[in-house]
Amino acid sequence: MLGGGVEYVIFAVSQGERTLKKRASRPWMNYDHKAVKDYIYFLSQDFRYPLFMTLVHLTIIFCLSTLTRRAMQLWTGKPRITLNWRDYLRKVAPTALATALDIGLSNWSFLFITISLYTMTKSSAVLFILFFSLVFKLEEPNPFLIVVVLLIASGLFMFTFESTQFNLEGFIMVLLASFIGGIRWTLTQVLMQKAELGLQNPIDAMYHLQPLMFLGLFPLFLFNEGLSLSTSEKLFRVTELSPLLHSLFTLSIGGLLAFGLGFSEFLLVSKTSSLTLSISGIFKEVCTLLLAASLMGDKMSLLNWLGFAVCLCGISLHVGLKTYYSKSKGHSLRQLNSKSPELELPLLRQNGGEIEDSAAEEDEEQEITLH
Repeated sequence: MLGGGVEYVIFAVSQGERTLKKRASRPWMNYDHKAVKDYIYFLSQDFRYPLFMTLVHLTIIFCLSTLTRRAMQLWTGKPRITLNWRDYLRKVAPTALATALDIGLSNWSFLFITISLYTMTKSSAVLFILFFSLVFKLEEPNPFLIVVVLLIASGLFMFTFESTQFNLEGFIMVLLASFIGGIRWTLTQVLMQKAELGLQNPIDAMYHLQPLMFLGLFPLFLFNEGLSLSTSEKLFRVTELSPLLHSLFTLSIGGLLAFGLGFSEFLLVSKTSSLTLSISGIFKEVCTLLLAASLMGDKMSLLNWLGFAVCLCGISLHVGLKTYYSKSKGHSLRQLNSKSPELELPLLRQNGGEIEDSAAEEDEEQEITLH
């Protein structure tokens, strides 16, 4: 549940049987993907509790992170980083709370709005990430960077624009989630790129974040799904063991997917920036919507295709700028290294002269004492 990809799985939870019925109406799409069909059937018909599913995924991610840390410790023989309570609460808690609110509001909004409206509104997250990156001085002010963000945001808006069902409550949830998401990924970048904390490894970062994320999301789950889940026949009032095992198995599969998505996201943030992660996520969303349009038969207007082209232009410009700046930095470093021997020679001569002067003074002092 850390990544946007699993959010589309959560969307299947909220939208019910429409996807399955539409797929079944097309004989050419009845290929045998039994595991995928069973998973979608479970999500769309049997289990409509996205926040509880998120809590389960957070628990699985924490367990897998703990096991991975233990294995790495046994393999290397070196203990893994464990923050003290002071640093944990002061530096990790804000990131964990922002992440929990972003995920919780995003998943909760799927119960009210369509995926097009969600994607359209969520595209504003890249603007908030740019704003907070400039506030925290993670990105340098650059007019080209602003052009990139505006191209991507406007292109994605046009790409998903349609006469969709508008829901004010869901829209506010997604917009608030986008704002908090900007804080979330900016704080995540600060957290992972601080060398003194030692959380550059994605496994260590996930290990420290999951418990506080669970605690931050749990009250929202109790308010929204607690009573309904406690009386559900799928878990607590189950009459047969087989459906319960099937539910737990399917939730575990989602947890494994969430672990992989979270690892890739944190790795990308630690090596690049939160803005790069957001832009790559938008490219993923565009590909997902294109795939949905081709498989599900959704019609795309000329405005949608124009938005797709504008979005790709923004992404291509960002990649080009990243490549250009990385090459220019590498060229500057090579020039500095080539000049460093010339810079060292005067220093060596100066130091050598100081050593000779001090030696001469010592000899004079010894002569005076002898006389």
